[in-house]
Amino acid sequence: MDALDLARWQFGITTVYHFLFVPLTISLAFIVAGFQTAWFRTGNDKYLKLTRFYGELFLINFAMGVVTGIVQEFQFGMNWSNYSRFVGDIFGAPLAIEGLLAFFLESTFLGLWIFGWDKLPKRIHLACIWIVAVATALSAYIILAANAWMQQPVGFAINASAGRAELKDIFAVLTNPTVLWAFPHVIAGAFMTGGAFVLGVAVWRLLRRAEDVTAPFRTAAKVGAVALLIGGLFVVVSGDQLGKHIAVDQPMKLAAAENLRTTETQAPFSVFTLWDLNGNEIVSIKIPDVLSILATNNPNGTVQGIDNLQADAQKLYGPGDYSPIVPVTFWSFRLMIGAGTLAAFAALWFLWRMRKGKVPGGREVAIAIVLPLLPLAANSFAWIFTEMGRQPWIVYGQQLTSAAVSPNIGMLEVGITVVGFTLLYGILAVVEVGLLAKRIGGPFDAAPAAADSTDRPAPFAY
Repeated sequence: MDALDLARWQFGITTVYHFLFVPLTISLAFIVAGFQTAWFRTGNDKYLKLTRFYGELFLINFAMGVVTGIVQEFQFGMNWSNYSRFVGDIFGAPLAIEGLLAFFLESTFLGLWIFGWDKLPKRIHLACIWIVAVATALSAYIILAANAWMQQPVGFAINASAGRAELKDIFAVLTNPTVLWAFPHVIAGAFMTGGAFVLGVAVWRLLRRAEDVTAPFRTAAKVGAVALLIGGLFVVVSGDQLGKHIAVDQPMKLAAAENLRTTETQAPFSVFTLWDLNGNEIVSIKIPDVLSILATNNPNGTVQGIDNLQADAQKLYGPGDYSPIVPVTFWSFRLMIGAGTLAAFAALWFLWRMRKGKVPGGREVAIAIVLPLLPLAANSFAWIFTEMGRQPWIVYGQQLTSAAVSPNIGMLEVGITVVGFTLLYGILAVVEVGLLAKRIGGPFDAAPAAADSTDRPAPFAY
């Protein structure tokens, strides 16, 4: 192990940890806005209480996402300075747009929403949370556009004398074909995450709290289940299209996801495979033709294999190993699908159990607790597959990961920050879970008090 390996581990740990909060923030913003809209239109007090209840959970998650997200940008300069020099002219533009536009909208209107309950007209206050929700999606799109450029570089030219890539077309970067397919896939996954969270919390409250909260949380459970299922449907559709795009633009990633060594027609899809230490298959369960259908929409379609793509890459880029770590891409792809599928089945189960006014049984509390973790796991495995499947490139076809690391850092410097970040994030995880658990188990009736017309100093101002 060297500084490069440690730097990769650090970025992987911090990125996956940060991405635990991102999809939940996006989806909860829209779900809370939906609850508040229902209250605005119907005047039903249960929607106000649900808005306040899930709104507080959203705020806890949003704050943690901001804290953990700051670290990502610092790492580019600390551990990946060669990467920063090479792509800074391009990568910096979307990050600046995200900070100056999307995050500005999020933070400004979230503050208005938090402190404006008794001070803003209802219509304006409702607009604030919808602006926050749209801004979270906009933020996700811009960040994904930056990442998509690493997957499929467009709109740039290489300045050989300066040794860097230079931006030529920002519109091409922001409309990268990869981001156009990745964005709906990520948003759909976010709604699976938020739906599972709302459903899991609602079922837990139904099983553990008094009967006077049954009606609101039955509504919340149904909303969560429907959001999860609709999100799952769009995950499948968008994922299918994204997979076909990857088959053309990053064929090595698709081949590694299946451990497809040689180019095949009527390529099968491996449901489960185990290998020995020499890479030979011990046990394998495969469905004929499915990989060809997924990649080309044709059961007789041709899918390129790792060995063939490796030979082509060596001719184009010179000697080297241009294939990712196959077991990581293979299993992360399947764990992503498996976790998401289990979450969808759990949503169907709870909808069935709550039909005709029924309440789930006490034994199902364990399912309610585990349910929110399933889409989070699916998102994490998806991110691992996306990033590890691109290796050994940090910018596909343009810069190797080994060439992107900072030249003057050693194992000691990176090792200290790896340990430090891991311990810090462990503490933050305890804080996050503690705050969420306290609010989830706390009183439900959190409706704001009536406005006090007494002229007195504000207890908090900024």
